[in-house]
Formats: sequence, structure tokens, C-alpha cells
Amino acid sequence: MLVVEDDVDIRGLIADILRLEGYSVDAVENGREALEHLRAGPPPRVILLDLMMPEMNGWEFRTAQAQDPALAEIPVVILTGGGNAAAAAQGLGVDAFLRKPVDLDELLEMVKRYC
Repeated sequence: MLVVEDDVDIRGLIADILRLEGYSVDAVENGREALEHLRAGPPPRVILLDLMMPEMNGWEFRTAQAQDPALAEIPVVILTGGGNAAAAAQGLGVDAFLRKPVDLDELLEMVKRYC
């Protein structure tokens, strides 16, 4: 799985918790790094994607991902602190969303769904 989150503490916490649960996790800090990572290796089972990031935000990442046939089918779960997460998820054509602060039980249930 790939965690794409610019906040180093949130990124580290999510990755550590998922690793403790037995998942293989890679983590990067923005959409540009996520695309580079995805193009360099095997696809993850799911991408956990923050929307508000520097360099390449979640919307820009999703546009690039959807246009790349090798990456377009990877499920994406957005992580957002925004008020209208459902509309953002629908507008981005992603599979699901989690609101920040992320509830750990919801996170684990969501990841279990894809892994």
C-alpha cells in the first residue's frame, strides 16, 4: 500500500500502525513522489491519498493517475480534513474517503477491504 501525505507525523503514524498490523507500506510526501514511486515498482493494493499537499496535490495526482493506464486501476482512498469529503471523493472518482483526524478502526477496516 502507498500512503501519500505531506504531514510527516501523520504519514509516519499511519504507516507505522499499518506495518504493525502486518501490511507492507511505502510512504511519500506528495503526489509527484507518489507518481515516481508507482512508476518505479509494482503497484500497491491501495493508495491512501491526502488532498492538500505541496508540489503536486491530491487532485493533480488523481488526474495524472487516471491518465496513466498502468496506474489508473489502483484503488484510491482520500484522506481529508475538508468538510465535504463525500463530494470530493465523488468528484475525484475515488473508491472511498476517510476524514481527518483518521479514526484508526475505520482506517484498518478500509485497508482490510482492499488488502
